[in-house]
Amino acid sequence: MKLSVPQSEVAKSKARFRVLACGRRWGKTTLAIRELAYHAKEPESVCWYLTGSYRAAKGLAWEPLKTQLGRLNWIKKVNEAELTITLKNNSKICLRGSENPDALRGFYIKGILIMDEFQDIDPKAWEVMRPTLSDHKARVLVCGTPKGRSNQLFDFFQRGQDTTESEWQSWQYTTAQGGWVDDDELNQAKRDLDPRTYRVEYEAEFSNYEGVVYYAFDRAKHIKDITFDGPQQIIHCSLDFNVNPMSAVCFVYKDNHFYIIDEIEMYGSNTDEMCQEILTKFPNAKVFAYPDPSAKARKTSAGGRTDVSILQNNGFIVKMYNKHMAIRDRINSVNTALMNGAGETSVSIHPRCKKLIKSLERQIYKPGTSQPEKDTGYDHILDALGYGVSFLKPVRRDFEQQQQPTTWGVKVA
Repeated sequence: MKLSVPQSEVAKSKARFRVLACGRRWGKTTLAIRELAYHAKEPESVCWYLTGSYRAAKGLAWEPLKTQLGRLNWIKKVNEAELTITLKNNSKICLRGSENPDALRGFYIKGILIMDEFQDIDPKAWEVMRPTLSDHKARVLVCGTPKGRSNQLFDFFQRGQDTTESEWQSWQYTTAQGGWVDDDELNQAKRDLDPRTYRVEYEAEFSNYEGVVYYAFDRAKHIKDITFDGPQQIIHCSLDFNVNPMSAVCFVYKDNHFYIIDEIEMYGSNTDEMCQEILTKFPNAKVFAYPDPSAKARKTSAGGRTDVSILQNNGFIVKMYNKHMAIRDRINSVNTALMNGAGETSVSIHPRCKKLIKSLERQIYKPGTSQPEKDTGYDHILDALGYGVSFLKPVRRDFEQQQQPTTWGVKVA
């Protein structure tokens, strides 16, 4: 089967887990059929093609797959009801839908698992299918068109971009790069669709979905490898004392720039344990703490002690306003630090802060309101971040701005 140059690049990769994000009509299904045939050449292989539903599997790949295998004269038996083809070498190619993930249990893959239109597959399907790969260390090809950054396709794509994930690789291609759709049709699509939809459907852009709170965050601009010269003398920690989880964002504040170097999430914990975790991570450092202003009265530990008194008894220097800043102003402070009107950023985030990064991308407003959604689990780490940023670099100037000196040397790769 002849492949285009981009398709060949994906096919030739040695990575065990390959992730392909591309525009519509790029040629995903053509590549998937080629991969199924290629791996089914080995006798007694078991290769699967999985997509959102039985009907979708049949409509997308069944007829093209039978046609290709018929041309090769490989077919021994076809089961139309089960969408299964047995080859003359006793290999099997099975097409399945993910409507009922639990029904996929009890099988094994020997060869390859294709997960097509992955953005529409039930997320539980991957949890079920992952163990089916283990007996024979089967390979995986995930294909799809972006559906925002809250979708599992984006998570998988990011794993493929992570250089520490040696078995993963990912690619991003536009419809035009696929070579199957001509310029006239692409120009017509631009006229028929709004710009955002076109960028998603034809340019494979992982666009921020509507209502995102921290719209100024950009992985390319804000995620940096941060290292330091000299002793770690001062550390700043923003704290949210919600019990599940209790959250902290740890950073260096130097030259009006936030170098976020670590994050802490502790479930079912208390303020004493959070303090000990911070002191363990940063021994011998002077710690400035920026808690929720209600910490003056709130008690999350036994003995009648307030959160503030616990922080102070552990040697932390506590900085906070006497009353809550408006949520809108706190969010504006973070967005302005991420990117001001002149295009300047005051935030760098170490890649290890995965929950913070994910939350910045996915926190949304409740529909029709200016209040952040509280049911997603992204808000606690972001509240913690906001307390420190809004204290040190507030947008509202009727708050006194206080900055603490540091003696860290900073290198950003």
